[in-house]
Amino acid sequence: MGEIQVSIIIPVYNAEQYLAECLESVLNQTLLEIEVICVDDGSTDGSSDILRQYADADRRIRCIRQENQGAGAARNLGMTRANGAYLAFLDADDLYYPNALETAYRRARQLQADILIFEAEYFRAQDAVVFTERANTKLYSGRQVFSSKD
Repeated sequence: MGEIQVSIIIPVYNAEQYLAECLESVLNQTLLEIEVICVDDGSTDGSSDILRQYADADRRIRCIRQENQGAGAARNLGMTRANGAYLAFLDADDLYYPNALETAYRRARQLQADILIFEAEYFRAQDAVVFTERANTKLYSGRQVFSSKD
């Protein structure tokens, strides 16, 4: 593994139901130069045990535990420990497609971008519907590239 290109920060709070699948989606990325920083935000379920098992099995995973302060504080703590050229955020109940980080990383490098926003697919459990949210059409009038002035 070469120099860390992307640090993935995952705030974790009582996510044992989803956490293993989330971590598998991160560890199975086609971009290999990653680190995974999991911040356990005071979980009271089995999340801590799951994190420990994954960290013991894969050196790319680092776990930090803090008293419950909320996802924002957990992300902020994770950022202070990150070593990657870029940061990526993922919630413990979310997944990445296998090439998501590689695609995003290559595009960010190509554009020399400081921030990259990409679409997401959502699953609505109550009616089992999957829908796509396209951030660029929602927030940036369909523009692919924008500046801090925008």
